[in-house]
Amino acid sequence: MLDAPARHRPEFYLSADDPAQSRVLPCDLESVAVARRLVVAVLARWELPELTDRVQLVVSELATNAIVHAGTCGTSIRVVITRVEDNRVQVAVTDLDRRRPVRGQAGPNDEGGRGLDLVTALSESWGCELRHWGKRVWAEFAV
Repeated sequence: MLDAPARHRPEFYLSADDPAQSRVLPCDLESVAVARRLVVAVLARWELPELTDRVQLVVSELATNAIVHAGTCGTSIRVVITRVEDNRVQVAVTDLDRRRPVRGQAGPNDEGGRGLDLVTALSESWGCELRHWGKRVWAEFAV
């Protein structure tokens, strides 16, 4: 007897009516790719594909910063994508470190240190909110 063909299972189960999607991910660099895929899935579900490239780049930067630079990242980070208005979304990454992100002073030949400059250039606005348990770094985008 032959096995039934494997059915494709979506990586994320998303509701079109839910104005926010959130995932807790391991504090590991492999989670950056999962965060990018979440952005693609959510923005496709919300029919906002024109935001995909910018939001993917920024979520990559925010997640990487949380994992690499947050000394007390803990065992996980949380990625949240919220539909603030019909044509506006916010992406946020939370971690357990209460230190605010710091802009790098990259020289012309440096490979790193430009992440928050990228966030500033690609988003409408961004910020950091300290919580008693850590911080939430967010960025907003509009069509």
